[in-house]
Amino acid sequence: MRYRRARLTAVAAIVALTAAGCSLEQAATGDTVKVVVGYQSKTINTVTAGTLLRAKGFLEQRLARLTASGGKKYQVEWQDYDTGAPITAQMVAEKIDIGSMGDYPLLINGSRTQANERSRTEFVSVTGYQPRGSLNMIVVDRDSPVQSVRDLSGRKVSSSVGSAGDGLLRQALNRAGIDPESGVEVLNQQPQIGASALESGQVEALSQFVAWPGLLVFQDKAKLLLDGAELNVPTFHGVVARRDYSRQHPEVLDAFLQAQLDATEFVHRQPLEAAKLVAEGSGLPQEVVYLYNGPGGTSFDTSLKPQLIQALEGDVPYLKSIGDFADLDIDGFVNDAPLRKAFADRGADYDAAAGALGNPAPITGTDPVSGRAVRDPALASELWVDGQAATQAASDPTGLLRAVKQARAQGKTVRAAYVPDAELGTRWFADKAQWVRDGETYLPFTTPAGAQRYLTAHPGSALTSYEQAIGEVRS
Repeated sequence: MRYRRARLTAVAAIVALTAAGCSLEQAATGDTVKVVVGYQSKTINTVTAGTLLRAKGFLEQRLARLTASGGKKYQVEWQDYDTGAPITAQMVAEKIDIGSMGDYPLLINGSRTQANERSRTEFVSVTGYQPRGSLNMIVVDRDSPVQSVRDLSGRKVSSSVGSAGDGLLRQALNRAGIDPESGVEVLNQQPQIGASALESGQVEALSQFVAWPGLLVFQDKAKLLLDGAELNVPTFHGVVARRDYSRQHPEVLDAFLQAQLDATEFVHRQPLEAAKLVAEGSGLPQEVVYLYNGPGGTSFDTSLKPQLIQALEGDVPYLKSIGDFADLDIDGFVNDAPLRKAFADRGADYDAAAGALGNPAPITGTDPVSGRAVRDPALASELWVDGQAATQAASDPTGLLRAVKQARAQGKTVRAAYVPDAELGTRWFADKAQWVRDGETYLPFTTPAGAQRYLTAHPGSALTSYEQAIGEVRS
């Protein structure tokens, strides 16, 4: 029952936080309406409702327009947390009005808040999503002998119980034939504590959400064991709002959703600048932020797509697996009416957005090495040369290797290079990928297991290193 002890600790923490802050409504003080926003600066899939939104001041600007039009004054308070659990606790206590978190925490939020009409929340928008689930990953130490999830049996794994990373771990263990309750020892830890535990050898794996896996791999402190995309289950982050607060101040929720749309447009229009702002606000390296927030990474799209809601419904059993959570009516929890209004006010087609599944910000442009237009998002790669104001596109990973080779020959420093996994499509660091050579084509994979699957299916192909591939590729 090792996993059970961890999960009960997580539930107890939520209850304790709730009991510690049982205040009433965030009411208007005189002519000033207070809005408290809970966000996670290091969970960079929520930046359009958190770090980037705060940095650009879009919400304050929207609210200031209401004041200038003769409305009340507004005071925005931003509260930064490491995971979604404390945001939920504060919403139960009616101390946070709008919050953003991952899909599994959203379930817990809806379940925990529904008992009290004053704290009850609604799921009102998505921040970003990934159709196959690659925003959650499992990493191990660089020198770990662990080769697959099956090898985790009987070992210690760090995760944040109730988080999207924890949901991934349970699904992965089940698929590997390991009982999540008894087959591994799960330490319920905040992401940064888990990262330290992995580095010190206290645990042998870490299952977490963005940006922790990418950060640890970027820092050469870990290697990727499981790409969440292997499960092929959509994962996403979204926004919840206290229904009672929204009904009293509908203009605030509308301003928030409009501001989130402003931030979404900004990350699409100026991805490098957005990554810089998020890096400054989160303390994460800009290269890691851009891995997820750049073109071809996270799909930043606010619409509540049917496929995502269906995935959320499929995750409901998770609530029962981690504690005594009340059943959640997903149809009653999801409310797209405020977002539909926000779209309509901008003259945008909500249904068209909700029906679109492709990444709204793919890598585009012309490959300067080959001179070919970048046409296939599944192959498009990207090179970031230090000192250049913009990145350059590559039509495919082989072209990316040529671009790196050319840049080095010209004495330039490559700051980062990004390629899509040849099997799963996950955007990843080129120098951290597993490379396979098949004739004159070079194929990158996020994990050794992915590379091995290709090698098995394609006799004659062979493993090669990133540096070897750069040296071998024809200019």
